Amino acid sequence: MADLDKIKRTPRSAIDLVLLALCESVDAKRARTVIDHILEHGIITNEELSELYGYDHPPRAIRDVRENGIPLITHSVTSPKTGRRMGAYTFDDVSKIKRGRIGGRKAFSKKFKQELIETYGAKDAFTGEPLDERYLQIDHRIPYEVIGDANGNASLDPKEFMLLDASSNRAKSWSCEHCDNLIEKHNPDICRRCFWASPENYNHIAETQSRRAEVVWTGEETQHFDKLKSEADALSIEVTALIKRKLRE
Repeated sequence: MADLDKIKRTPRSAIDLVLLALCESVDAKRARTVIDHILEHGIITNEELSELYGYDHPPRAIRDVRENGIPLITHSVTSPKTGRRMGAYTFDDVSKIKRGRIGGRKAFSKKFKQELIETYGAKDAFTGEPLDERYLQIDHRIPYEVIGDANGNASLDPKEFMLLDASSNRAKSWSCEHCDNLIEKHNPDICRRCFWASPENYNHIAETQSRRAEVVWTGEETQHFDKLKSEADALSIEVTALIKRKLRE
């Protein structure tokens, strides 16, 4: 774990003019907040993002910066206030700017969303639960920070995207944000074999040997869940633990 005071700062005066121009081209408010703070102070921490700017989920603000093509270094440091581990961020070298990421995410058209619905159906890719189209969000199978808009100006390929509801999208984002492949390696092939990119056929989850199943009880099925929940409560365990126990019997 690095010492916060010993991390090399990257204020405006210390970065390449190409990187500075890219920083100044960003308009998105959340990314702009992070960029301006680093340009002035040379570094920003999760603690500052939370306390100074009110961001409940600081890594999301950092992702916004990276999605706009700005390379950042993530440092693991100890908070001088709490003594707890936290993230700190400085600009990375200009050579780390990757083609296809400048300008941030591209907006998806209604036509493309309909194409995805025709391909996959109006359902969440992880749970398989049918949903009203308005609740479905388009997400890159491989995180934008790893692959960028690899198709450039070509037609978007439905195979590279998925449909998720908001909770699934948040779960995927949280897991990916803590995955070493997104933070350091940026290897698309690792992502392609991950549950979060290919729930239909995967061999790891964020580089851990794990398997995952999303189960939703709907309508009359809820009575079966309630029965499991009562049994689990009596044993002082979670429903998932009870299901695993039953499968082992």
